[in-house]
Amino acid sequence: MDIDELAKWVVEGDRRALARAITLVESARADHRQAATQLLERLARGGREALRIGLSGTPGVGKSTFIEAFGTMLTGKGLRVAVLAVDPSSARSGGSILGDKTRMERLARDPRAFIRPSPSQAQLGGVARRTREAVRLCEAAGFDVVLIETVGVGQSETLVAEMSDIFVLLLAPAGGDELQGVKRGIMEIADLILVNKADGDLKPTAIRTCADYAGALRLLRKREADPEGFPKAMTVSAQEETGLEAAWEEMSALAGWRKAEGHWETRRSAQRQHWFEEEVRQGMLARLKADPALRERMVSLGLAVAEGHADPAAAASEVLSILDEERGAV
Repeated sequence: MDIDELAKWVVEGDRRALARAITLVESARADHRQAATQLLERLARGGREALRIGLSGTPGVGKSTFIEAFGTMLTGKGLRVAVLAVDPSSARSGGSILGDKTRMERLARDPRAFIRPSPSQAQLGGVARRTREAVRLCEAAGFDVVLIETVGVGQSETLVAEMSDIFVLLLAPAGGDELQGVKRGIMEIADLILVNKADGDLKPTAIRTCADYAGALRLLRKREADPEGFPKAMTVSAQEETGLEAAWEEMSALAGWRKAEGHWETRRSAQRQHWFEEEVRQGMLARLKADPALRERMVSLGLAVAEGHADPAAAASEVLSILDEERGAV
């Protein structure tokens, strides 16, 4: 594979080249990882940036319908939109359905849109480990907005906040009890809460639900990187395509304020630092597994921990001491 040639076609916005590049960065093969690193280094010189929007929501809330309607609205404004839809991988087989592209037929046919479903590969928060690199590839290809759809709702969703500029939580109309089901952690990182399905008979319920969340948000401690009034809750209807323009205006206003106040670059800088440390951690684990003797020792210690014969902290300390001995020998 000619990395320079692939980089050239990605920068020119070739969709097949972008798909090939994302396949490359998602690969776990050692030679592919090396090639992916070279590709990302070449593309980083372009300095292109997109608005990265993380999107999460409870199952059945209508994420795919919302993304299709929202993405179509954005392409209608002349923007290029990339959607990275992370599907859950089976813990047993490792397989994924990857059905988001078929659920977004209208957007999939849009020449200004690009949809890429990826398996979560058992990553916390439903964010594939290489999703962050796929975002960078989409930026290099000239997309203006990158939507990162994640699986489920929970505190592990903070991972998507480490790769997005704005985090949106999509919820369905429900009674006040629904508020108890949403963890405080995800409420604290949400920039915008959108109550979907605000149409038909559900519209009054959606308005009440939105008011409940707006009240809950006011009780949270104000964040330094937020202007007055944020985070906020709004109602939308992906089915009737209402409220989407207002939601986009709020996202644009928030992004503009953060850029003007210096929070945008500070956030991006902190994210780069976070993912650097994450790559170091993953690299160390990979090296542990690559050493046959150490891998065998880890297996035996893991069994001892599982059977209750060893303490997890003590077993981990033993593995680290072996690493220290090997490093000293070198």
